[in-house]
Amino acid sequence: MQKSKLCTIVMVAAFGLLPFFISAQVGYLPPYFKDSNRLEKLSTAFPVVEKMVQKYAADNHFPGYSFGIVLDGKLVFTTSGGYTNVGTKTPATSGSMFRIASMSKSFTAMAIVKLRDEGKLNLDDKVSKYIPEMKNQGLTTDAAPITIKDLLTHSAGFPEDNPWGDRQLEKSAQELLALIKKGIHFSTATGLSYEYSNLGFTMLGYIIEKVSGKNYGAYISENIWKPLQMEASWEFSSIDDTKLAHGYRWINNSWEEEALLHDGIYGAMGGMITSVASFSKYVSLHLDAWPPRNNIETGPVKRSTIREMHQPSRFIGLNANYKYPSGRACATTAAYGYGLSWLKDCTGRTSIAHSGGLPGFGSNWRILPEYGLGVILLANVTYAPTAVLNTMVIDTLLRMGTVDLQPRILPASAALKNTQAKLTALLPQWKNAATSNLFAENFFKDYKMDALIKEATSIFNAAGELHGTGDMIPENELRGYYYLHAKNGTIKISFTLTPTNPTQIQEYHISFQKNIEE
Repeated sequence: MQKSKLCTIVMVAAFGLLPFFISAQVGYLPPYFKDSNRLEKLSTAFPVVEKMVQKYAADNHFPGYSFGIVLDGKLVFTTSGGYTNVGTKTPATSGSMFRIASMSKSFTAMAIVKLRDEGKLNLDDKVSKYIPEMKNQGLTTDAAPITIKDLLTHSAGFPEDNPWGDRQLEKSAQELLALIKKGIHFSTATGLSYEYSNLGFTMLGYIIEKVSGKNYGAYISENIWKPLQMEASWEFSSIDDTKLAHGYRWINNSWEEEALLHDGIYGAMGGMITSVASFSKYVSLHLDAWPPRNNIETGPVKRSTIREMHQPSRFIGLNANYKYPSGRACATTAAYGYGLSWLKDCTGRTSIAHSGGLPGFGSNWRILPEYGLGVILLANVTYAPTAVLNTMVIDTLLRMGTVDLQPRILPASAALKNTQAKLTALLPQWKNAATSNLFAENFFKDYKMDALIKEATSIFNAAGELHGTGDMIPENELRGYYYLHAKNGTIKISFTLTPTNPTQIQEYHISFQKNIEE
């Protein structure tokens, strides 16, 4: 077979394990950051952020904490305070090893989708294929069989189990199977709604072991941690006590130490131990998945797979009355992807995040892919409300005038720009438009020529003398708009192109905004 000159990626077809080829679209340009001084601007906020973190940690009785900001794949700021061991007064640092609790779930999810990519399982596989004890278990006899995807998205119908699940960490796989064999009590029917389940992610850990032939922790260590050069562990006893964060509960105005649990099968839902410095490499991996582009793959998991993890798969809810910690009202929609939460606020900002909480610990990480920005907070007090601070920090960073971080800009595709020039030349009389080959077969069936001419002529007459044509503003590769600047106002023209080669206009709109008189 002759190799295409186009960029191709060899994939494996799940149905037959036969290679096929995906060609990159000619001329594609990924979104980019217009501002070259992003870090310099962001650094103006570091003193403000440090004070915010210090105050929040004190107000919420954190024995110790570690905080970091990641920008464009680099850990650019850290601050730590308090103690990892109150008794020995060991200071917390960016290298201190905290149990990150449910932040572990995305590693378990990533291991599952990596095994899927390797053709070793399917997300639509029934869980009973790997755990026979789960066969015919459900709330009702007509409930759908539980799939791996149901587990990934907290949709299996299991009840929320944080208090109970948090105490199961060191249980064995044999104990898990014994629990399942006795029969599981469900809170909802399978596949109908979101309900957070530690048990579900524990089952995913067991499936990793069944499919890979390795302990779930070993598989994640070898296939994710090692390629990223992360320092991490599942077992606290393997970590030097000078680096290990002990966990505490704030009670009766003092810190009471919580017993650390050993690694077991439930560790797949929340047992990982790592530092801000090390976790930042994982944050960078997720940020590096954006935007889609033609660069060579370098990570342990495909960029497209990571982006898949980020997509909203199970709707959680709309909070119409949500308020940022500053008090600013902003409705927010939440969903769950694969081991990760997805949120979009009233401004259109999308963030990917996950919190963690165990007796003795609280954690959170949050990224804004469109901004190339991420934050991490680890603390060693029971269920530390870390998400609130990270939300507050990000909102502060994006709203500070000295920072002014902007999301990536999508450049206009060649197809859009070429069409813009040709369309503008036809207006307002639409001369020879019908024979120009610029318009799709549907166009003049949906838009009558006499009406098009009448509308455009009226708008151009109202606008007066043209002063110039603005740049094409893309909404995606095949849809966008631009402005014609005129004496009396501004003409807006928008269009959508077909997926055909060559592209053609399938939809068109024109409008006029008169200058506002002073």
